[in-house]
Amino acid sequence: MADSPEEIYKSIKKIKVIGLMLAVFTILTVGLSYVELPTHSLNIIVGMILATIKAALVALIFMHLNHEKVLIYKFLAFTITFVLALFILFYASSTDPLVFDGF
Repeated sequence: MADSPEEIYKSIKKIKVIGLMLAVFTILTVGLSYVELPTHSLNIIVGMILATIKAALVALIFMHLNHEKVLIYKFLAFTITFVLALFILFYASSTDPLVFDGF
C-alpha cells in the first residue's frame, strides 16, 4: 500500500489514466457498432479484442492482479487455453460439411 502522500498521488494519477483509457476503449467499442467492416466476423473479432483489453486493464489494475503470485497466472493461462479451445470447437462444429442439419 501507499505509505506517503507522493505514493498516493502517483496511485491516483495511475487510476485516472486507466479510467481514461477504459473510457476511450468504450467509445471505440460503441463506435465500432456503427462501422461496417468488410465482414461481420471482423466486427466481432475487433470488438472482442477491445473487450479483452478493457477486461485485462480492470483485472490487472483495479483488482490488483498485477501484484499476485505466479500461481494465479498459471490458472489464467489454463482458463484462456480452455476458452480458446471451446471457441475453436464451436467454430469447427458450425462449419463442418459432414454435419447433418436435418430434413
